[in-house]
Amino acid sequence: MTLPSLVYRTRHHLAAARSLLAGSRSRFASSAVHQKQRLLIVGSGWGGYPLLRSVDKKRWEVTIISPNNYFNFTPLLAGCAVGTLEFRCAIEPVRRYSPQVAYQAWCDKIDFKQRTVECVPATPPLVWDTKSVLADPTTTQLPGTGTSFTLHWDKLVLAAGAYSQTFGVPGVKEHAHFLKDVKDARAIRIRILECFEQAMQPTLSDIDRRNLLNFCIVGGGPTGVEFAAELHDLLHAEFAVHYPSLAKMAKITIYDVAPSILGSFDRSLVEYAETTFSRDGISILTSHHVERVEAGKMFVKEQGEVPFGLLVWSTGLAPNPLLSSITEIKKDMKTGRQDWHVLSVLTNEHLNLIKTDGAVDPDVWGIGDCAQIENAILPATAQVANQKAQYLVKKLNKFAKDQDSPKPFVFENQGSLAYLGDWKAIYDTGKGDKIMSKESGRIAWLLWRSAYFTMTLSWR
Repeated sequence: MTLPSLVYRTRHHLAAARSLLAGSRSRFASSAVHQKQRLLIVGSGWGGYPLLRSVDKKRWEVTIISPNNYFNFTPLLAGCAVGTLEFRCAIEPVRRYSPQVAYQAWCDKIDFKQRTVECVPATPPLVWDTKSVLADPTTTQLPGTGTSFTLHWDKLVLAAGAYSQTFGVPGVKEHAHFLKDVKDARAIRIRILECFEQAMQPTLSDIDRRNLLNFCIVGGGPTGVEFAAELHDLLHAEFAVHYPSLAKMAKITIYDVAPSILGSFDRSLVEYAETTFSRDGISILTSHHVERVEAGKMFVKEQGEVPFGLLVWSTGLAPNPLLSSITEIKKDMKTGRQDWHVLSVLTNEHLNLIKTDGAVDPDVWGIGDCAQIENAILPATAQVANQKAQYLVKKLNKFAKDQDSPKPFVFENQGSLAYLGDWKAIYDTGKGDKIMSKESGRIAWLLWRSAYFTMTLSWR
């Protein structure tokens, strides 16, 4: 090959390379316009987790923040607390659908102007640099402990959920058990076994044994009623065999400030539940007010001092503290004796958050127990949160495809269910003019089991 021909071919190849590079740059520039937007989900409950599970990951860069790295299937927690189900049956791992962009942390602050959230890790403290800690005995913060971090977002879904309501009763947080998380169910199961093992000690009197085996439940809603039923099944099935003398001493009592339990159910179903519990030996004390709780005893206004071995507190929901830090969004408020209390943030019928000036934020949505549609009264239940999540999935997937937004959210009540023990339940659709609008007994139990089976998220 001659030198001129070699120079010509070299120049030709360089020109081709320049052309290819220019074309690739133009392609990169055009594709950057269509890059995925950052979708941030706060919470992994009945609102956040179904959204994470079904939103199109190919069109959204999804990040989820939650103090738990799992989703609680709350209807099964009562069964887990007494051993009917294994704990793993009531949880789903978050990282199954978001392996790289899930943070176990609390969201402390939201900046709507800068589109950022400030988070604090919810993981245990890191203790790996022991030399530096020992060298400085005044150190109060270990490496990585409590160090906040900031995340940016283009679209935000607030699904932070709610906490257990105590109504400010002294001693509840210190001496009572809640039932909102699988950790609560595990603690309750351990405490039930402890009560029976302690009652087996030969040094105790029968009075001490009865006090230890007095199981109190504050709250006559579906959660409290179902736990009482599951506990009754445990005492009369398993413990009657393993602790025959002690099982006869055990007592279950439900306390509620309302005039009746299961206030959202039809009156005929409530009467059926009360009759069933009365036959099973479960006491129901309505219109009773707990004034304070101490170790091993609570003080009831109408009854005085009540000793207990286990106290389960299930009196409704309290707002997430995150809501108090949000000042730009309109909130649902409730007046108390001395001040106003935040219940939830308000959204429009498309689930977009409403600003304090009345404008709608098109890039932020609120679902679950921490959000309520303005001028609409919907119960704070898993059913409502799940339907809102499914609605938002369709909306976000259509938004990513530049299609029209779906119609406003409309809640479709699928009915309320409650287990009463011994293969009995109650079912209420809230539609008295429909066939099978109300059921009780074994048929309702079949509906209860089949409903939860169809709601399960995996074979797990």
